[in-house]
Amino acid sequence: MFNYWLIKSEPTTYSIDQLKRDGFSTWEGVRNFQARNYMRDVMKVGDLALFYHSNEKPPGVAGVCRICKEAFPDFTAWNPESPYYDPRATSEKPIWVMVEVEFVEKFPSLVTLDTLKRHPELQDLYILRSRSRLSIIPLEKKHFEIIRALGRQEARLLHVQ
Repeated sequence: MFNYWLIKSEPTTYSIDQLKRDGFSTWEGVRNFQARNYMRDVMKVGDLALFYHSNEKPPGVAGVCRICKEAFPDFTAWNPESPYYDPRATSEKPIWVMVEVEFVEKFPSLVTLDTLKRHPELQDLYILRSRSRLSIIPLEKKHFEIIRALGRQEARLLHVQ
């Protein structure tokens, strides 16, 4: 059984286009204990994630990726030159973890946060009912499927016009 996620990245840091070009990438730099615990304890190879562009105008879901490597120590925390450096973390006591994700698809147009808010079947979506800044949020399968369908539907509508 697979899990479903919404993972956030600022497109100026790492975007769906970069993931598409790279094919796969580590998902490093997560410095929130709850998000770390999701990666460490729950994320599994094969899980699907909506790739959300945050801190963007407008923010929204840009595509889908898949977890292709389970949690391992986030070595960026040990590097004083890294923006993700944490002096408390060591190779003996890593504290932080990362996963690896692989590109699945890019939506032809962004499924914006406003679009998500307009759909009644998404009203209990965590990102809509919370001001949480978590970079990793678990999703119910039904929410994942609705949002993925919205991303694909918008593409069909664009071709019809």
